[in-house]
Amino acid sequence: MRALLAMPAGLPQRMLDAAQLARLRELAEVDTARAVPDLADASEAELAEVEVLITGWGSGPVDAAALARMPRLRAIVHTAGTVRHVVTDAVWDRGDVVVTSATEVNAIPVAEFALAQILLAGKRSLAQEHRYRGHHAAHPAARSAPEIGNYGGVVGLIGASRIGVLVAEHLRPFDLEVLITDPFADAATITKLGATKVDPEELYSRSDVVSLHAPDVPSTRGMVSRELLALMRDGTTFVNTARPALVDLDALRDEVVSGRLAAVLDVHDDLADDDPLWDAPLATITPHIAGSQGNELHRMGEAALEEIRRLGAGEPPRYPVDPSRRDVSA
Repeated sequence: MRALLAMPAGLPQRMLDAAQLARLRELAEVDTARAVPDLADASEAELAEVEVLITGWGSGPVDAAALARMPRLRAIVHTAGTVRHVVTDAVWDRGDVVVTSATEVNAIPVAEFALAQILLAGKRSLAQEHRYRGHHAAHPAARSAPEIGNYGGVVGLIGASRIGVLVAEHLRPFDLEVLITDPFADAATITKLGATKVDPEELYSRSDVVSLHAPDVPSTRGMVSRELLALMRDGTTFVNTARPALVDLDALRDEVVSGRLAAVLDVHDDLADDDPLWDAPLATITPHIAGSQGNELHRMGEAALEEIRRLGAGEPPRYPVDPSRRDVSA
């Protein structure tokens, strides 16, 4: 089985450690020392033999012109999350190319990060730290304030996505009530997660922490509106590990800079250097670290290796991408 690393130089060595690269060479005929980020740079002879493309962050699109040069292509194994920037309509139209993604395994560290931030938010850690740094002493009323703590608190999850489901499962051992809003998930499915399905207005108004886990698709952009944020009670926390386009940034900025709400922002593509959010005491701003980092990348590489093994063995893929869900899934 002939494979090609169709990704930026250096990325294969980040996604796969030495032992994994050696296993890849056992599973397929592939030059692991060579990466081809742009298929236009590959020779006709090379592409004519390719059966599996291994793609990742920064890979170029597999368009109709590229497909025409790969008559033997059987699969595109994506080592990252969304395939939107790699897999074009021409791939789906051809109909005989299996597409897989490491989205499922990349959800693992995002859910872990969200869980940690939700539990910290329940302790009102940002507000308490800010007060402590300013006065070098704990606020005397903090220990007994009924709104502080994770016993009997309410967590609202926006989206029963892969990550949203994992977060709900992670929250099961804690003494928390979990609410979920998602138009595509039925109440029975959400109940099995130990959560309750509610409408967005109830979720925002009742939750101590609201955590966003919806995909970035046209129908979700701007879904976290000024009106919904205004329903959150004073002192509660909004967590975004999804995408910035889903949130009305001006509205969120107003709420956080005023001190009414706290926010954990791991995604924030549009923040200018002088944005007041950078200095807001009730904002935690991290550089998109919730997703796979460092050694966590090897988990995504491992998922890709398993897909290639399955292809060689004639087994169905573990994490296939369903083209019928393109409009509702990232």
